[in-house]
Amino acid sequence: MARPRKIDRDKVLDAAEAVVAEVGAAALSLDAVAKVAGVTKSGVQYCFGTKQQLIDAMFQRWELDFDREVTGLAGPDPDPITLLRGHIEATMRTDEIENARSAVLMAALLQAPEHRQRAQEWFRQRMDGLDVSTEVGRRTRLAFLASEGLFILRCFGLMAVSESEWESTYRDILDFQASEPASPGGHAADRDGT
Repeated sequence: MARPRKIDRDKVLDAAEAVVAEVGAAALSLDAVAKVAGVTKSGVQYCFGTKQQLIDAMFQRWELDFDREVTGLAGPDPDPITLLRGHIEATMRTDEIENARSAVLMAALLQAPEHRQRAQEWFRQRMDGLDVSTEVGRRTRLAFLASEGLFILRCFGLMAVSESEWESTYRDILDFQASEPASPGGHAADRDGT
């Protein structure tokens, strides 16, 4: 009796992302993923069970990868401002391939209320603990929202954003977040208070 071949879960997840990228989230099926991955449908079912569990695994992998990047930038136990700055920097570092991957996941996410809720909770957790009664808290919130807006515009092809425009806009966002608050006269406050 032949020994069953071990199926590479990441290869199947890559295939699922490719299916969604090529034909849309609505066309994601275990059959389609199996065909692209070069395995049997029962092999995909063995790895993930159902289509829903496959989609969950896609989100989990993306979250882990992104959170790992943020932790590398912000440190293991960052305060809310440092966490959001790390999030912005990690978003800035994404390339067009990663943007396409994220768009695939977001397209799938928008079709299922339970995934949309999961994303809402994930974004809300990013904002938890941010003190928006302070100038730096408000600047950080605005920078985070601007960052996510630019990301969505580019990912979904709603706005053509060149690589240089992407980088310079994120630099502006990060500079804004880190800049000194304006004084009542309209100029950045000096460090010595004058």
